[in-house]
Amino acid sequence: MQIFLAGIMQGSHLGTAMHNQDYRRRLVDLLQTYLPMAEIYDPLAGHGNSLDYDDATARRVFLEHIQMCRQMDVLLAFVPEASMGTAIEMWQAHQCGHTVVTISPLKHNWSVRFLSDLLYGDLVEFEEALTNGQLASRIAQIQASKCTRPESASP
Repeated sequence: MQIFLAGIMQGSHLGTAMHNQDYRRRLVDLLQTYLPMAEIYDPLAGHGNSLDYDDATARRVFLEHIQMCRQMDVLLAFVPEASMGTAIEMWQAHQCGHTVVTISPLKHNWSVRFLSDLLYGDLVEFEEALTNGQLASRIAQIQASKCTRPESASP
């Protein structure tokens, strides 16, 4: 299973600032422990200095990551507050019929509400579902129930 780790980076910052990214290490550690066969892609891991990229490089990396969301089995989104980039990633995964798992208190936000197959209110709730096996079971059920579309029918 391939998992794309989506989540808030710049959020609503007006300048070249980034939200605390400690959640990424915690999620990767948890996933490696409880879903050891999963291949996890963290877009920030290879692009820690992305805020310093020139426009051409930033655009290429952004679009490559969006494309990756269309190819992964699962998109795990961490959305503690609104995040335009994460919403785009969620949309791409959803449009391709991939499983979208979201960690967010924004349960009334339409992007979170309607694009998520599974929604956990916070990291504690997510961790509980992961450690007790519920998350893996629910992902398997969701993937089994989704119809696969021919490649030509993909948006």
